[in-house]
Amino acid sequence: MKNSSRASLILNCIFWGVIGLLVAASFIFSSREHSLKEHVIDYLVFGSINVAVFYINYIVLIPELIKKRKQYLWYVVCFVLLIAASTGIKTVVAMLNPELVLQYTSDSGTINKISITNYILSVVFIAGFFLVSSSIIKFAVDWFSNERIQRNLESEKKDMELQFLKSQLNPHFLFNSLNNIYSLAYQKSDKTADAILKLSEIMRYMIYESNDSWVSLDKEVEYVESYVELQKLRFKDGAAVEITINGVIDGQKIVPLILISFVENAFKHGVANDKEDPIKINIIANQKILHFSVTNKKNTTNKDAIGGVGLNNVERRLQLLYPERYKLNIVNTPTHYTTELMLDL
Repeated sequence: MKNSSRASLILNCIFWGVIGLLVAASFIFSSREHSLKEHVIDYLVFGSINVAVFYINYIVLIPELIKKRKQYLWYVVCFVLLIAASTGIKTVVAMLNPELVLQYTSDSGTINKISITNYILSVVFIAGFFLVSSSIIKFAVDWFSNERIQRNLESEKKDMELQFLKSQLNPHFLFNSLNNIYSLAYQKSDKTADAILKLSEIMRYMIYESNDSWVSLDKEVEYVESYVELQKLRFKDGAAVEITINGVIDGQKIVPLILISFVENAFKHGVANDKEDPIKINIIANQKILHFSVTNKKNTTNKDAIGGVGLNNVERRLQLLYPERYKLNIVNTPTHYTTELMLDL
């Protein structure tokens, strides 16, 4: 509302400033000497009528008849009546003061008279000019205001959707991790305590550090590495995972919790204990472009739909946070599943 009022004030000031300069110029360059009565008629009478025509349309007709009631026919009728009223008042004033309004002295000293018909046409044009100008300014102000409101609504909707997606992601990750720790506890594995400690470190990142809109890329990569370490505790001989990092990850920024779903998907649906065919995680960061890929051998005994909540979630977040700044490619072969993400940081 404040921005709308400010825009209205600025446009009105510009308009009346230009009108004031034109009026001043007409007096400066006119050879005619003006009496006090002429000034009163020009400024107080005709000027007040022009201002009244402008703001009756600006404050009353457009907001009430067009915006609120959608009475377009009534608006046209009132528009015409306003011109007629303005013309009628000015014509009456002119006829009461014909020597001041309906005649002028030329440079040669000749007195020239203005016909009442020409005068009426001129005041109709002036009234129409102020009405059309007020309409243009009013619609311009309303358009900018509506655009700003629409952008705010879209931004709020986007923020709400992102918060919802993020709230889905954390429980999804926690659910899978707790399942893994339950398996270790059920097996009475010595790794259970280490798994709980590693999970607490990961959850600390998810709850506290990832609340910011952006996090350091090295922190996000460290989070991925911690997740891999947690998953390795599930397997007696450790998981078969290869992580390759190239380029500069220090000083880069990324939206938090974007990469983890691809890694989580590989462990959930892939084979993680095949030394001959390990899960491969490649991270390349060069010149503000991040290349991230995860390849895993398919687990033919796992009948869950590949992707699930995690990948659908992260792809929607990419659409919202990196519009036209990412490429996601999924290669699904009979034996392997690969996700490749290129991200403009």
